[in-house]
Amino acid sequence: MSNPDPARRNEASRRAVLSATFDLLQEVPYARLSIEGIATRAGVGKQTIYRWWPSKAAVLFDAFLLLSEGDAGELPALPDTGDLRADLTHVLQATIVELNESRLAEPMRALATEITHDAVLAAAYHERLDAPLRQAKRQRLRSAQRAGELDDDLDLDVAIDLIWGPVLSRWLQRSGPLTDEYIERLVAMALEGMRPRSRSEVGGASRR
Repeated sequence: MSNPDPARRNEASRRAVLSATFDLLQEVPYARLSIEGIATRAGVGKQTIYRWWPSKAAVLFDAFLLLSEGDAGELPALPDTGDLRADLTHVLQATIVELNESRLAEPMRALATEITHDAVLAAAYHERLDAPLRQAKRQRLRSAQRAGELDDDLDLDVAIDLIWGPVLSRWLQRSGPLTDEYIERLVAMALEGMRPRSRSEVGGASRR
């Protein structure tokens, strides 16, 4: 009989810990989540978790990374049908469905809160999750620039913040409902300010 593969056993334990973290967050608020509770639910020793992760926030972050492993090796991409307004509306409406999903909403809020207090965690988040997504958004907007849908001088990073920022702000602060109608108004208003401008418009703006 062959000996058990330690690497396979460790990977099974890692996945059990990450799955247990999400499961527990359906039952208790993040403030009551503990390493001890995760270890018990996952069927591993507490020291096993501390050997791999420095905190429960780090465990939660890796749980989100595990969710994104379905397309491992593939860079994220936004739809490009040639209609920027339709594509952004579709993407943002799909985003609010995810943000409102009961299994994900509170864990995502907890992770967002932890990132504001933990510089190391924030750096990891921006490198491993946010940066690839921003690059995909930047590429889609650059394609729209080439197609003449956006102004040539548009700062794409600022544009990303203007389009996606209000959604995340409204969701995180619970300051208003996130609906399809809200997304349609947001995209329309954002793109109105980013459209190519005629020489007369540019000249008029410079004289104000």
